[in-house]
Amino acid sequence: MEQDAVKEYGMVMNEGILTLSIIGEIEGHDCLSQNAKTTKYEHILPILARAEQDENVKGILFLMNTVGGDVSCGLALAEMVHSLSMPTVSLVIGDSHSIAVPLTVAADYSFIVPSATMIIHPVRMSGMVLGTPQDRIICFVAEHSRISKENLEKLMMNTSMLSKDLGTVLVGEDAVTAGLVNEVGGIDKAYQKLRGLM
Repeated sequence: MEQDAVKEYGMVMNEGILTLSIIGEIEGHDCLSQNAKTTKYEHILPILARAEQDENVKGILFLMNTVGGDVSCGLALAEMVHSLSMPTVSLVIGDSHSIAVPLTVAADYSFIVPSATMIIHPVRMSGMVLGTPQDRIICFVAEHSRISKENLEKLMMNTSMLSKDLGTVLVGEDAVTAGLVNEVGGIDKAYQKLRGLM
C-alpha cells in the first residue's frame, strides 16, 4: 500500500487486516470545500483495487463515520466493497447517513456502536425526490441486508421524525432491529468477526 494513501485515510495494516476509514462527506464528481472532512471516492477505488491484488491483505475493516454525500460515487464504492474477494466488515462508529447506508451493508458483516446513527431518507436533488437513483439504492440495500424493500421505503418516507424532511433516524440497536446492521458492537467485536471470516 502507498504511504500517502495510508496517511490520508488512516489505514492500518496488521495481521493481514487492512483498516480503512470512511469519514466526513463522500466526495464525488464535485470538489467540496477545503475545510470539509471528505472521503474521495477516486482515492478509495484504487486503494480497494490494490488491496484485491495484494496477497498480504486477508480482510478489510471499514470504520464508518460519514454524513453521506455523492449518490452515484457512494453507490460505486458500495459495489466495489461488495465485489471484493476477501472478507469485509463495517463498523459504524459515529454516523452512516444517506448514501453511506449502502456502503455499510455492502460489507460481509456489519456492526454499529450503541450511540451511532443511520439516517434513511429519499434521494434529493434541488428539492425533488428522485425515482431511478432511489430505486437502485433501495434494491442494493435490500439485497445486502435483512430489510425488505417495503420496510426500507417506509423508513425513507416517514413524515413523523425529521422536522424538515422525510426519513428516519436509527440509533444503535434500532438499526439492527430494522435489519440494516447485523450486530451492536465495537472495534473488538469487529476485529474478532473479521478474523473469524478470514
